[in-house]
Amino acid sequence: MLRVGLTGGIGCGKSTVATMMRELGCHVIEADPLAHKLIEPGQPAFQEVVRAFGADILHADGRVDRAKLGAIVFSDMDKLLRLNAIVHPRVLKELERLFSEFALANSKGVAVVEAALLVEAGYVKHLDRLVVAWCRPEQQMERLLKRGMSREQIEQRLAAQMPLEEKRRGADDVVDCSVSLEETRGQVERLVTQLKQLAAA
Repeated sequence: MLRVGLTGGIGCGKSTVATMMRELGCHVIEADPLAHKLIEPGQPAFQEVVRAFGADILHADGRVDRAKLGAIVFSDMDKLLRLNAIVHPRVLKELERLFSEFALANSKGVAVVEAALLVEAGYVKHLDRLVVAWCRPEQQMERLLKRGMSREQIEQRLAAQMPLEEKRRGADDVVDCSVSLEETRGQVERLVTQLKQLAAA
């Protein structure tokens, strides 16, 4: 089984690329929903997150208010590192479990983990290839503003991620998402063909 990481800056198109890869027969694991699940009540990281950031981050129903938590951690790098130290090791453990499960089901398949902080979390060393989804900085800003984020929120999120150019330099493959969807799909089709050949070998 070929283990592939898919990353990129926020708003650069990695979720779009992940959807295309899934449609083309890759087994795609999204890391963000895994992390969100881990901080649900009764889940492994819940108590630790509440102890670290206080009961003020909870909704009335007792669940973590991710918007409140995000506002706290993205405005303070030490707090973000603290949250990552709680959540990342557990996400990585779950990824290993899912990869193993998929390898048993399809030893010649392509398994892709899509995550914003793959490189930052140091998970790259556990992967066979790294794919980076990329677009121009002005497009990234425009897309995030359209999602309803403020410039300040966008700048905080970008500051928390490794610069995109640095990620591109470490990539085995780059998908240019600054072009039309059709052109992006063409790149992804060629990439998946290549990945499937590597997996089969």
